[in-house]
Amino acid sequence: MKSTKDHSAEIDRLKNEIETADAIVIGAGSGLSTAAGFTYSGERFEKYFSDFIEKYQFRDMYSGGFYPFESLEEHWAYWSRYIYINHYMDVDNGTYKGLFKLVKDKDYFVLTTNVDHQFQKAGFDKHRLFYTQGDYGLFQCSQPCCQETYDNEAYIQDMLKTQKNMRIPTELIPHCPKCGKPMTMNLRADDTFVQDKGWYRAAERYEEFLRRHKNLHILFLELGVGYNTPVIIKYSFWQMTAKNSKAVYACVNFGEAFCPKQIQSQAICINIDIHNFLRSNKANISIAKPWLFLIIIYNFHY
Repeated sequence: MKSTKDHSAEIDRLKNEIETADAIVIGAGSGLSTAAGFTYSGERFEKYFSDFIEKYQFRDMYSGGFYPFESLEEHWAYWSRYIYINHYMDVDNGTYKGLFKLVKDKDYFVLTTNVDHQFQKAGFDKHRLFYTQGDYGLFQCSQPCCQETYDNEAYIQDMLKTQKNMRIPTELIPHCPKCGKPMTMNLRADDTFVQDKGWYRAAERYEEFLRRHKNLHILFLELGVGYNTPVIIKYSFWQMTAKNSKAVYACVNFGEAFCPKQIQSQAICINIDIHNFLRSNKANISIAKPWLFLIIIYNFHY
C-alpha cells in the first residue's frame, strides 16, 4: 500500500494531471461532506438532539437513524431534524463551492454516494448529478407500491415547527398518495430502495459518458471515500486504472490516502483534509483545457 507525505510534490503532480487529462472522473464519498462541516457526532449532534441523547444514549446521528422508535410520531420527530440540518440547512464551509469553482466553466458530470444535496446547493447543474444512494430530500413508499419519489421539504418544515416532546402531530405522518401506507426515506438501506425515472436517466447519462471517453487519458480522482461502500467508487477506480495504462488514480483523503501496489506507478495519494486542499493556493488549478469532464463512478464490480 502507498501513502503520501510530500503534499506539495503530489499536489503539483495532481495539478499537472488535471491540466493534461482528456477526462476527469471524480468519486465523492462521505469524507467530502465531513470536510464541508456535516459532522454527525460531537457538538453539532448534541445541539440538535440533546433530548434523544438523554433518552436513548445515542452516540451519533447516524446510529440513531436505525433505532426502532416507539411510534411514527417519534420516528419523524427525529428524522425531520436529521433531514433539515443535513439537507436544507446551509452548513458548507466552502468545500463544495471550491470544488465547483474548479469545474463550473467546463463540461462535467457528477455521481456521488452522498445523499445531502450539497452539490446542487453549491451550484452544480442538477442534470449533471447522479445520487446513487438516494436523497434526504425525497420520500418513497415504505413497501414500495410504485417506483416514484416525492419532495419532502414542506413535510419536513411542518414537522419541525409543530413537534413537541419528541413527537410530531399524528396528522403529519407522511403516507403514500397511491396506497396509503407510511412513507419512508429514499435511502439505499435494503431491497426496498426506489430507483425512480430520474435515477435511471442519470444512470444512462453516466454510462454514455463512459462510453464516449473509454481508453482515454483519464484521471480518476477520489475524494473522501471510506470503506462503507468501497465497491462503488474506490475498488472500481483501482480496477479501471489497472486496466488502462493511460489512466491515473488520485486520492485526496485525510488518513486514508493509499492504493494497491499494482497501480502505484499510476497513483497520486495525498493525505490531507479535503477542505484544506481546496483552500490551498496549490489547489487553485488552472483548468483552461477545452475538454475537462467531471463524473463519479458507480457500481463497477470485480
